Amino acid sequence: MTTYDPPRPWIRSYAEGVPADLEPVSGSLVDIVTASARDYPDAPALQFFGRTMSYRELQDQIERAAAGLRERGVRSGDPVAIVLPNCPQHIVAFYAVLRLGAVVVEHNPLYTPRELRKQFEDHGAVHAIVWSKVAASVQAFPSDVAVRTLVSVDVTRAMPLRTRAALRLPVARARKAREALTARVSGAIPWETLLRSDPLPASVPAPGTDDLAIIQYTSGTTGTPKGAALTHRNLISNAAQARAWVPSIRRGEGCVVYAVLPMFHAYGLTLCLTFAMSMGARLVLFPRFDPDMVLAVTKKHPATFLPLVPPIADRLLTAARERGVSLEGTEVAISGAMALPHELVVPFEAATGGYLVEGYGLSECSPVLMANPVAENRVPGTVGLPLPGTECRVVDPDDPTRDVDAGEAGELLVRGPQVFGGYYGKPEETQHVFVDGWFRTGDIVTIDESGFVRIVDRIKELIITGGFNVAPTEVEIALRQHPQVEDAAVVGLPSVHSGEEVVAAIVPAPGVSLDEESVREFARGILTPYKVPRRIFVVDELPKSLIGKVLRRQVRESLLQLTTGR
Repeated sequence: MTTYDPPRPWIRSYAEGVPADLEPVSGSLVDIVTASARDYPDAPALQFFGRTMSYRELQDQIERAAAGLRERGVRSGDPVAIVLPNCPQHIVAFYAVLRLGAVVVEHNPLYTPRELRKQFEDHGAVHAIVWSKVAASVQAFPSDVAVRTLVSVDVTRAMPLRTRAALRLPVARARKAREALTARVSGAIPWETLLRSDPLPASVPAPGTDDLAIIQYTSGTTGTPKGAALTHRNLISNAAQARAWVPSIRRGEGCVVYAVLPMFHAYGLTLCLTFAMSMGARLVLFPRFDPDMVLAVTKKHPATFLPLVPPIADRLLTAARERGVSLEGTEVAISGAMALPHELVVPFEAATGGYLVEGYGLSECSPVLMANPVAENRVPGTVGLPLPGTECRVVDPDDPTRDVDAGEAGELLVRGPQVFGGYYGKPEETQHVFVDGWFRTGDIVTIDESGFVRIVDRIKELIITGGFNVAPTEVEIALRQHPQVEDAAVVGLPSVHSGEEVVAAIVPAPGVSLDEESVREFARGILTPYKVPRRIFVVDELPKSLIGKVLRRQVRESLLQLTTGR
């Protein structure tokens, strides 16, 4: 492995108080909550629809849930699936699994049964903690992926009594809201049963720093499940890097973090589940983004730290203006997953009196790699500077051992304590994304003389819509199953609302007239809604290489020309 240490010009551009490097971390993620419970036992840790849970209570529930899981056979090293929206039970389950030395596998609770099953087939978990709305789907898995321990979570049980009572009212609106949040489940262990256990004995060993903590799924470029294997060191390091990046935010009761991003996503997981807990913050949980719900909390507890994506920032700003609610006091908002328009930054910062800065990361990197300084020298249009302890190189994509000249475009390679060691159970795919110990991001960038990084292009053909990755291959496979579809190519086109939107170029089967809505409806039965093509273009043929591979780049260029004239 090379010991080559490239220059780090970005350190000169760090905001005041941000260190160039961090001391190596120790311990495990479990220590994050333990430390906050020790330092701020009576401070609110979680807030959900107005109901709060202190750090002391959180620690107690984690220990009891861990004991309950251990009684049901969960052991160190076991993968445990979590399929939950943002709710207090999610945080408790996450840390309870880790306390046993077991491995958390996060899943999108809105996935279709087929999508969920594919991931379970890959990681092989026989223990699962799932939203009551998802329990039936998991129970219906075939015998070769059957779950042995199924814990069902009713998220309404974490709400205030008044809210729960309102949901039980015999009126249509209450019934609709109740049905969206919970479902009747039989044949599963109620979450509350775990909490009746005595706290876990201190003699049960805690995980080690280099033990596997999380399997975080990323679509990659193939559409087949790939789980990034992240250790406790990876995730503790990234939380520490995030803390170092915002030295103005002090640890303790005055810190408020909003979880408007889903915590099953790497971005929301690190900045809410780990960073916020390490800060001793009040973590305000939103099961989904609703501007009115966020504004109601803002009136009393403005966000000290607000992770978001541009569409959320835009909708929040618009709603605040329409309802006459002040966003003043929102200190630092960090945006990721897609380009942040400068025309959104200016009014957002004017409304909050704080900062809105852009960052960049990948699931394989825990996920945050870089961010703009929380200072006046941030550079719009860039994804900022590598975080403390993060090393970067820009190389020739065709020869990743060769660095390109300073300022030239090339593939971004990274190295740092937050970078994973490989994909779970996939040594060949792991080998493909590393070169001499450096992780190949697949993104084409430039780094200017001050160290600011600009994303130029993406080698990967992933579509990023609303902050979520969509693998074109997966969507194409679904579309080709429709009897009216002969062939299909799926690409992303620019969207002001979601960064990119999923579109499909379809060659109809011979002699048929394509019914676009029928194709979409068919796809909805297989795919999560955000993966279903927003637009369909009927074409006579698709451009292909000599070996018959569809040339998606050419498809995208043709559709751009057709839709924009450019």
